[in-house]
Amino acid sequence: MLEALMYLGLARVMKAMPFSTIAPSLGKRLVETPMARIPSDENTIRCVSKAVGVMSRHTFWESQCLVRAIAAKKMLERRKIESTLYLGTARDAEGKMIAHAWLRSGPFYVTGAEEMRMFTVVALFGSEKRGERMEGA
Repeated sequence: MLEALMYLGLARVMKAMPFSTIAPSLGKRLVETPMARIPSDENTIRCVSKAVGVMSRHTFWESQCLVRAIAAKKMLERRKIESTLYLGTARDAEGKMIAHAWLRSGPFYVTGAEEMRMFTVVALFGSEKRGERMEGA
């Protein structure tokens, strides 16, 4: 839980920066990680998802979808578990443009799954493969 809180804080700082500055640290643009199920990762993915979800409700700063997705992505990267961060847009009931971010690891949605179907993916960032660095990441 403490780790999730620290990464939520880091992610909030990152969100305040220009997106072009933080984008390279999110993974390789337009690379989607496999949907393959890796049983040895499942418990860790669930624990990261739960920790980020619980702690995001207790921060004194805004910890909405992008902050949660970045925090979970960084926690999974630390454990060498692949993930893909998705950014999507849609229009709300009044016609205003809205955005959403969510994170997937294998077949599991780690953050943001509740609303993701309402959004059209406009960008995605895949993480490193196990044990190797992707170019440009």
